[in-house]
Amino acid sequence: MTVTSSAPAPAPGAPLSPLSPPAAGSRRHAGGFWVVAAVFATVMAFNTAPTPLWAVYRAEEGWSSLTITLAFAAYAVGVLVSLLAVGHVSDWVGRRRVLLPAVALEVLAAGLFLLSPSLPVLLGARLVGGLGIGMLTATATAHLAELHRHARPDDSPRRAGVVATAANLGGLGLGPVVAGVLVAVLPAPLTTTYLVFAGLLVLSLVALLLVPETVARDRSVRYRPQRVVVPAHARRRYAGAAAGVFALFMVLGLFTSLAPSVLAALGSTHAVVSGGAAASVFFAAALSQVVLGGWAPARQLRVGLVGAATGAAAVGVAVAVGVVPLLLVGGLVAGAGGGLLLKGALGTAAELAPPEQRGEAVAGVFLAGYLGITVPVVGLGLLTAVGVALTTAAIVFVAGVLLVLALAAALLRRA
Repeated sequence: MTVTSSAPAPAPGAPLSPLSPPAAGSRRHAGGFWVVAAVFATVMAFNTAPTPLWAVYRAEEGWSSLTITLAFAAYAVGVLVSLLAVGHVSDWVGRRRVLLPAVALEVLAAGLFLLSPSLPVLLGARLVGGLGIGMLTATATAHLAELHRHARPDDSPRRAGVVATAANLGGLGLGPVVAGVLVAVLPAPLTTTYLVFAGLLVLSLVALLLVPETVARDRSVRYRPQRVVVPAHARRRYAGAAAGVFALFMVLGLFTSLAPSVLAALGSTHAVVSGGAAASVFFAAALSQVVLGGWAPARQLRVGLVGAATGAAAVGVAVAVGVVPLLLVGGLVAGAGGGLLLKGALGTAAELAPPEQRGEAVAGVFLAGYLGITVPVVGLGLLTAVGVALTTAAIVFVAGVLLVLALAAALLRRA
């Protein structure tokens, strides 16, 4: 998952090339703005929709917690590879030329989900979905900013940033809710859910054809992968911010992969509850970014670290004592703190790096995040595979989150 309220800076040698100067009141750009926002939210929702379905896979296909974590890891690997290989390419080939194939990949992923519930097919679907997300997120965020500038050239750019955050994090939160309701009220959830999202994704693909392009294609730029640059003069501060994001994505990984299994172990098996648990984390993160996004990055990091640690500790206690409401509250607090933590980390990376390396510095933060969402969650699945109780493994996992947050705080304090 890539979460930011502003687009990474263009790659060196690939400056943005607007097709035309912003024209006041452009209706086509104004309409395109909302189309891209809706497509953005739909794609993000599709990729978190499987959260309440993992319990169905466990019941119908006999999957273990390790199998579910591997499926989740396939998605994270797809995002990471795509982010570094293609996420910056729209700066010189154009926004729509990246958004269209990105959404097409999501349609393909939905088709694979419908093709078969077998593990190899599902791993392929998750990988393809991740590839599309890595292409889409930064591209859609940049496209929203540019469409807003054309439609309302005299307005503050903050509106575009708020809409991008709402579409990104709000979409991630909406997916489990929609899927949870579909599981609860309709038959054949493994078919119905993906059919609904497949239809929405096809509509998204068609709607994007009507959105105006905002970047002229620059054929003089030679392709290169996105670099990851750590500012040499402030490595400790940068490392602290990246470590905080690593821990945050660990929590997100827990809620979007194993939360249904943990809730089932605590006696709560309703799909709406498991979907709502994951959704609440993302909604809280979006709300905290929108409401407190005006704070300085250093303050966002401080408050975010405290909030994420408090929420994670509450989740650990909830699992230990078997109190589901406390787990949900802990997710809300961790999500709110995590939203600030992520925004502060991205702001810190952009602040520390020179303008020509800002995109690469931001890429490093996302690299830390997707390592955090993959490695520990797979480790949690491995613990359960060797006989460790799921609740015990979850408590160990939370302890790891708190240790990483403590390391992040120590690095930032020393910096």
